[in-house]
Amino acid sequence: MESIGTPWMWAGFFIFVIAMILADLFLLGGRKAHKVSFKEAAIWSLVWISIALLFALGLWWYLSETQGRALADTKALEFITGYFVEKSLAVDNIFIWLMIFSYFAVPLEYQRRILLYGVLGALVMRTVMILMGAWLLAHFHWILYVFGAFLVFTGIKMLWASEHQPDFEKNVLVRWLRGHLPMTQSFHEERFFVIQDGLRYATPLFLVLVLVEITDLIFAVDSIPAIFAITSDPFIVLTSNVFAILGLRAMYFLLADVADRFVYLKYGLALVLLFIGVKMLLLDLYKIPIAWSLGVVASLIAGSVILSLLSTRKTQ
Repeated sequence: MESIGTPWMWAGFFIFVIAMILADLFLLGGRKAHKVSFKEAAIWSLVWISIALLFALGLWWYLSETQGRALADTKALEFITGYFVEKSLAVDNIFIWLMIFSYFAVPLEYQRRILLYGVLGALVMRTVMILMGAWLLAHFHWILYVFGAFLVFTGIKMLWASEHQPDFEKNVLVRWLRGHLPMTQSFHEERFFVIQDGLRYATPLFLVLVLVEITDLIFAVDSIPAIFAITSDPFIVLTSNVFAILGLRAMYFLLADVADRFVYLKYGLALVLLFIGVKMLLLDLYKIPIAWSLGVVASLIAGSVILSLLSTRKTQ
């Protein structure tokens, strides 16, 4: 499969990602238990979005200088559209995280560490799944129709289940872990395991971590086909996904206190999946321009957000 990514571009991008993760761990308080304020989350959300847009600008400039303006315009728009789609779909993931943390009553100062591991796990899983998806598309073109049908099914399912809340008490994984792992009844600061009476016990924080990683995997299955409807270039697919994931923690803390106001956002996300699924199914009949795709997705998300804020304004 053709890609604009050269060996030095791949290497440079992975070095950048590692540097950002290390900065979060050692420079930005990622290893310290503390409550993330709305101001801190807003600042870092703007930082991550700005970095992603600067990357798009740098990519456009490099391709314009080396391979021509037409290709530069196309690839930069593919990156921005893919980034926006992945960022939008990640909101549903955040809602599930909120429900998990609320159900298990995870203290705010401990949530930051869980989300750090969740982001690291998502980066690894997305990378593996994107490389697998690129290989499948390069060898089996018909897999596009499978991806498209899956997205349509997922969108319909999301519309139907938008009012249903998951019951973690009946979750098979939660019941299995509680039945097979000795577990403490309370948290022990940020530790996942503790030693009591000479035996190793898992803490509820470990159970929360497992659920967060599982939700990352489930949402990756939804979002990876969606980005391949935008572009089949592995470099654009991976970079747009990674930039969206790197800003997930900041976006979580930004939305944590106002998530209950976005009552119609799930419907908007479901319609996005339906649109992208139909776009993929029609790919060999009519290729919807990238700019149109970006406009439709942006309109659906913006419309659902505006309707949500208007409908909940009277209750605030």
